[in-house]
Amino acid sequence: MGVEFEEYFRERRIALFRFAVVLTGDPALGDELVADVLGTAYERWAQVAAADNVHAYVRRMVVNEYLGWRRRRTRTAPVADLTVVADPARDHGDAYGDQQELLAELRQLPAKQRAAVVLRYYEGLSFAEIGAVLGSGENAVRSNISRALARLRIAMTDAGQPQPENAMEACP
Repeated sequence: MGVEFEEYFRERRIALFRFAVVLTGDPALGDELVADVLGTAYERWAQVAAADNVHAYVRRMVVNEYLGWRRRRTRTAPVADLTVVADPARDHGDAYGDQQELLAELRQLPAKQRAAVVLRYYEGLSFAEIGAVLGSGENAVRSNISRALARLRIAMTDAGQPQPENAMEACP
C-alpha cells in the first residue's frame, strides 16, 4: 500500500514543522498544528497513503487545518499584546532583524494571502498547485499573492523609512 506512516513521519516531520512555523509565525503553534494534522493523518492513513502524492496531500491538510484553526482561534481566543511580557531576546544581526520584520508582517496578512505566499515562496509551488491546495482557481491565487506582496512591500518600505517627528518636517 505505498509508504507506511512511520516512514513518512520520520522522513517528513521536520519539513512539515518548518512549513507550519512559516505559516503560523510561531514554533509552538506550528508544532501544535503539525501534531494535530499527523494525528488525523495517522487515523486515516489508508486514505492518505492512497493519494498520488502523499506529501502534497498532508501539506494540504496542514494548510486546511491552519485556515480553519485561524478562523476558530479568532472567534474564541482573547486578543492581547503579550510582547511586553514574552518578547524574546533579539539578535541584533541585520539578517535576523529583517527576517523577524518579515515574519511580523506576514502575520498581519489575511489567512489565504499568507498561505498562498508561503506555498509559493517557501514551498516553491506553482500557481496551479497552490490553487489545488487552497481549493481556488489560479487567478485567485495570483490575485492573493499580488495583494499580499503589495501589502508587504508597503509595510516593509514604510517600516524602513525614518518618520519625521512633526508634520512641518515633512514639508519641503
